[in-house]
Amino acid sequence: MASVLEAYRARELPIIHAVRLYKEDGSNVDLCRREAIEQGLRVVAPNTEGAELVRDIRPAQYASLHAERLLNGEFQPVGRSEWAMYKPRWGAFYGTDLERFLRDRGVDTIVFIGCNYPNCPRTSIYEASERDFRIVMVSDAMSQVYEQGIREMRNIGVHVCTVWDVMEAVRSL
Repeated sequence: MASVLEAYRARELPIIHAVRLYKEDGSNVDLCRREAIEQGLRVVAPNTEGAELVRDIRPAQYASLHAERLLNGEFQPVGRSEWAMYKPRWGAFYGTDLERFLRDRGVDTIVFIGCNYPNCPRTSIYEASERDFRIVMVSDAMSQVYEQGIREMRNIGVHVCTVWDVMEAVRSL
């Protein structure tokens, strides 16, 4: 993931970090996790280290996330051509202005890297497909990827590739 991000940063290509934030009272938590949060589990709690971008992928000029602004739907600049956004559910498009944000910047292709393929990346990829974005899945820059998942992505027109492929493509820009 870090290699892809650094290549994008070097070319000032847009980067969006989609983050989850769970309020302590559980009011914005998905149903499958709500009870645990209401009972005191603290996961991605606003204004904690657990809600920040992982250190290894932060841009050089990174400052802490502004939870309140993110929860209000703002896209927070975290670097040059780089933003963080809050997503209330697994998919980055659900209940957010992500599509408008991307279209306003002329983005028609989304390259996906990230954590926990079976949940967030897969859901966001399907949502992007529903909105007619071209989609690239970087299979070795995503956790928990499995062969059937790759076949499913290819079946909906996703271009599945490796970090090396992305690095070569970005170098040729």
